Amino acid sequence: MTDEIQFQEIHDKAAAYAKAYAQREYLDEFKRSKLSILMKEFEPEHKTSAAQEREARAHPDYLALLDGLKAAVEESERLRWDLKIAEMQFEAWRTHAANQRAERQRYGA
Repeated sequence: MTDEIQFQEIHDKAAAYAKAYAQREYLDEFKRSKLSILMKEFEPEHKTSAAQEREARAHPDYLALLDGLKAAVEESERLRWDLKIAEMQFEAWRTHAANQRAERQRYGA
């Protein structure tokens, strides 16, 4: 494997991870907004904020958002580990190449 191919693989994985991480963060922030929006919907029926929040957290839209957040976290973590593994493979390759160079120098090859 050449340096260029390994750098490209790491670059591609980093880009995919960044996109997945951004989606994860967006959904995490939107979760708060969605909760507020749903609580406002339940304001006429339920006077206390605790009752509004209870209803909002049980709403199908909020539960769907949580499922989406779960998937985004899973994808983000999978890509983060793919990136780490690619980096470790690159470092192992570099060490192996350095060892080969040192061995060639010892034997005058």
